[in-house]
Amino acid sequence: MMSPKPDSDDRISRSIPTRHTPLQIIHVIGNFMRVWSIYSMYQYLSQQGASVALFIFACLVPSSIIFLALQKPWKGRALSNSQVIPSIINGGITALYFILWGKGVKSCGPLRAILAEYSGAVLGVLSALLYGRRGRIWKKVGGLIAMVAALFFLSQGWAMTTYSPLDILSTVGKSVQEEGALGIKDMVVPISAGILSALRRVIARRVSLKNQLKRRLHAITITSATCFLFPLAMWDVILGTTDNSIMSPFPTWAFLSTILFGVILIFYVDNIAEERLHLVFSSPRHLMVAGGCIIVMEIAYKMDFSLVGFLFCSSLLGLGIYHATSLDRTKKSYQPLDLSSDGTFESHMQTSPLPT
Repeated sequence: MMSPKPDSDDRISRSIPTRHTPLQIIHVIGNFMRVWSIYSMYQYLSQQGASVALFIFACLVPSSIIFLALQKPWKGRALSNSQVIPSIINGGITALYFILWGKGVKSCGPLRAILAEYSGAVLGVLSALLYGRRGRIWKKVGGLIAMVAALFFLSQGWAMTTYSPLDILSTVGKSVQEEGALGIKDMVVPISAGILSALRRVIARRVSLKNQLKRRLHAITITSATCFLFPLAMWDVILGTTDNSIMSPFPTWAFLSTILFGVILIFYVDNIAEERLHLVFSSPRHLMVAGGCIIVMEIAYKMDFSLVGFLFCSSLLGLGIYHATSLDRTKKSYQPLDLSSDGTFESHMQTSPLPT
């Protein structure tokens, strides 16, 4: 008699991708809405000359209220000081991240600011070198070099038709928004924001082991970040750096999209991707989704955009991330799926020492 085990394995391999398809669609839509909100924010900040600190603060105030109303961190099991205090400290890191990230979007443009966020993969590499096996060091070094090269090419404007040496097409007869080429020093701000973004994600994972607890602590983190940003926003108001923006029409879509999609929705979408799809932020798959969204927005907003140059830079960045985090991936690969006694499948997947 033949064993039914091969048929069972076939059903497992077919059911898992099908079951994850709706979650992958949610992940793509959520990231697309976030990228859209970034382009709306960039258009408002660049055209009106508004204060980044005041804009971010105005977006975090309603966001923190919504998070507190949804998660109610004061209800349920009492949170310990070892959880609340790191979450408050993480709020300070989050506030600094939002400031640097907003300034990076305003000065470098949304394309370069979004791709620079993936520089947080450096933390994963350092963690693997410190706490993981020390094999394939040269492969990781090569990955880091590829990441630095990709960010350097982005700073030189290789993703723009005006400056890209890879694009044979010209902008003659086209109406585009020129951003201009930058130096590698100008990319320090968005790169620092990317590293801080990875750091705040790591702290959130270390403090909260359960998903529900992570959501409650995130409400505390965003509220703490809002409190940290309050003095900076008021300082900008006192100095009068926002006179022009106060007289301009209220940017309803820029604020609403940043609040709903750039802060609130993307948190839950990333949670789903991390918990159910095992897809962390600083990964080639996540970069591929963001890259597709960037292409759509660059064309829709008629930016100075070189498709060939962008594909080259993003592919080089993704290749660098892939090789720089290869240790974590090999440790997770080829883990068998076990069938538990209640008929559910369990995956013994090991996470990386410090996922970003």
